[in-house]
Amino acid sequence: MIRKKRTEILIKGSEEVSTKLAQEILQAYDVKTIEASKNSLVMVKVRESAQRSLFYLGEVLITECKVMINGFLGIGMVKGHEPSLAYNLAIVDAAYNGDLPETKAWTKALLLEELHINENYEALKRQVLKTKVNFDTMDVQ
Repeated sequence: MIRKKRTEILIKGSEEVSTKLAQEILQAYDVKTIEASKNSLVMVKVRESAQRSLFYLGEVLITECKVMINGFLGIGMVKGHEPSLAYNLAIVDAAYNGDLPETKAWTKALLLEELHINENYEALKRQVLKTKVNFDTMDVQ
């Protein structure tokens, strides 16, 4: 599973999943914290559609963390103030970068979590669509 998809699942999904995966690594390996979870501001770059020019929309608060496992660096970044999630993301990233044996079994858990995310999204979408007004059928006088 590619890094972008894996990270997206861990961020959008239940925090229990990232915690469970990180705990699995913490119990088996020596995890060195290179940079503890801290807040930062990051500029948001956007491409304007008409002239295709880049500009900075503003800043967003993120939490970032860096860890090392067996000489492999892991980085965790998440929008908002989420220190434990950033730490868990960094551990999972380092585990994948180090190709640790535990990561082989994680694909199934991540795909299952992606399924839950999609189900929750569809349920929310159905709820929102119930409130949609069809102006074509409204009787206007």
